[in-house]
Amino acid sequence: MSRKPLLDPNRSYTFSNYFDLNADPFDLVVEFGYSLIRTQLQLPQFSGDLKQLDFLKQRLDSILPYVDLTNETARREILIAPIVSELVQITHARLSIEYSLQVTSQLQGTLDYYLRTQTHLLVIEAKQADLTRGFTQLAMEMIALDQWTDLNQPNLLGAITTGNIWQFGVLHRSSKQIEQVLNLYRVTEDIEAVVRILLAALIPDERTTQIRK
Repeated sequence: MSRKPLLDPNRSYTFSNYFDLNADPFDLVVEFGYSLIRTQLQLPQFSGDLKQLDFLKQRLDSILPYVDLTNETARREILIAPIVSELVQITHARLSIEYSLQVTSQLQGTLDYYLRTQTHLLVIEAKQADLTRGFTQLAMEMIALDQWTDLNQPNLLGAITTGNIWQFGVLHRSSKQIEQVLNLYRVTEDIEAVVRILLAALIPDERTTQIRK
């Protein structure tokens, strides 16, 4: 039985439109030839030394009692930016904030944080709330990157975060399958795991554990 398309073929869509669309993400990714599953997954983690991580956690812990985090700008500047800066310092990845990307009229918009090395990339989407719809937007961004990049990277990692809560997605490029990782990570309690997962996406090597369910 044929299914009515979710998207108007005569309309352009931005990544943020998919957040507002509130469509079933399982059906939405099918529109682009992908599938979606939700699973508990232990993501790869960088296992090298992180000398500054304790300092970063202590700094956040010391200022959080005095910061009003009721808007997205505050969450970005106080909670997300320090973590992204740590990634850049360690990996020397190029960082673009509000990176403009257009693949098709239905896969276009801005990526909140786009990091790439010579061989790997990742995307981080920031939301004030609603990780569920935020992940739908993230999935569209990952699909766009999959179709756009020529990097020989078998899996693409994406993260959706409110600043204090992080959730991850993995796009397996050969099978066109997206895994929504159900594990949630809190900052600052799980900040080390968050940083190590993000690092593993940018500098996977012998010090990185394997994906395991």
